[in-house]
Amino acid sequence: MNSTTHESKKLLALNKPKGYLVTRSDDLGRKTVYDLLPDWVFDDQWMPIGRLDLESKGLLLFTRDGQISNVLTKPGSCIKIYEIWVRGHVTEEHIEQALKGVESKYGLLKALVVEKIGMGGAKTKLRVQIDEGKNRHIRRLFGAMKDPKFGTPLKVVSLSRISIGSLKLDIESGKYRYLSLEEEKMLLKNFKISGDTLKI
Repeated sequence: MNSTTHESKKLLALNKPKGYLVTRSDDLGRKTVYDLLPDWVFDDQWMPIGRLDLESKGLLLFTRDGQISNVLTKPGSCIKIYEIWVRGHVTEEHIEQALKGVESKYGLLKALVVEKIGMGGAKTKLRVQIDEGKNRHIRRLFGAMKDPKFGTPLKVVSLSRISIGSLKLDIESGKYRYLSLEEEKMLLKNFKISGDTLKI
């Protein structure tokens, strides 16, 4: 992909499918997100900003700029939105609990906003906003609650990140693109980044 003068030199976006690890290499030989990208992304040290676990999909950003990575992953700095399917009947009490938070060995896990947007059989579709990303944050948050009917833990069976800050997912699964300069500006406009990071 050739970069044009209207494209960011600092940020790439990928729509990660399920089944790919967000890592540079894997001892077990499993597929990584770099298998979806040109060799130069790996060779030029483009690094993922944050993580999506093996079974999760959706928007993933890459940069070579450590400051950009730090500001976008710092807790409280950037809202990320996910659409998830949860096995089990999610009640208003569950949603209230998710907003209050549940304690875990990773600290307090909670969501900023939880909207119920659909039902399908024994599954509930939710749109969830968080502004931090502890390890398997959303999966652990809902997994700590129980289905009121069956007494079994809720289970996130599908998770897709649909936005990071002002940037919304608009790429086909497995594809990537540079952000535009306008998208870069919008995404980073609330952050003070020293040096020439935002000199466009």
